[in-house]
Amino acid sequence: MTATLTYAYAVCRPYDGPAPTGLTGLDPVSPVRTLPAGPLTAVVQDVLASDHTEEALRRRLSDRAELERCARAHHEVITAVSSVTATVPLPLATLYRGDERVREALRSKQTAFLTALDRLAGRAEWGVKVYAPAAPATPAPDPAPLTGRAYLDRVRNRHQGREQRQNAALQAAERVDAVVQSLAVATRRLRPHGPEVTGKDRTHILNAAYLLDTARTRELRAALTSLRRDEPAIQIELSGPWAPYSFTDAGAAP
Repeated sequence: MTATLTYAYAVCRPYDGPAPTGLTGLDPVSPVRTLPAGPLTAVVQDVLASDHTEEALRRRLSDRAELERCARAHHEVITAVSSVTATVPLPLATLYRGDERVREALRSKQTAFLTALDRLAGRAEWGVKVYAPAAPATPAPDPAPLTGRAYLDRVRNRHQGREQRQNAALQAAERVDAVVQSLAVATRRLRPHGPEVTGKDRTHILNAAYLLDTARTRELRAALTSLRRDEPAIQIELSGPWAPYSFTDAGAAP
């Protein structure tokens, strides 16, 4: 028989609803399945051991296209499970040498997993990003070059203008954060993206994740609609709902 490992995607409680169907996960040959472990359930899949050695994983995950494929497959399973029950997502490439090893890991972290699941029940993660538009283009220089004090005044005014726009955008982003925090039960600030992701036309100044009760989704959308109207100097983007990647208790992950 071909040797296999057990790949774990997520942990949840046992639930009576139908299991997510149509999921291929990382291996279309082997079905994604649930693995009971007392008061917990792991969402797992059998994968070929030869494809998941340390060397094979390093090679596959250093390939950008393969990394994206694996991450999307991993995320697809977690998203499907979190749509039907509270879920603790596990990191990419969480592997065990068989089902019993998975059960042992869940038993050893049982209290942490149950605490995390209680905290996440009925809640979802939302992402809010705020951008400051790029500074306006520098006007063409006057035909007659400036010298002395006039030149220094022009440079100083441009510098002060940039600082004022930046400070205004940062203050607006903090107002956005304060409003969303008032609706959330937990918040996490993430590192803003650089121009290689956002492009040169805007600067990423707020990247935050918020854990909200699902009943407050309409309030969140309405609040951001008002903020977009009241804060014209910034761009606000909302994404979600997501599985609670940013709010999983680190102590629960095996």
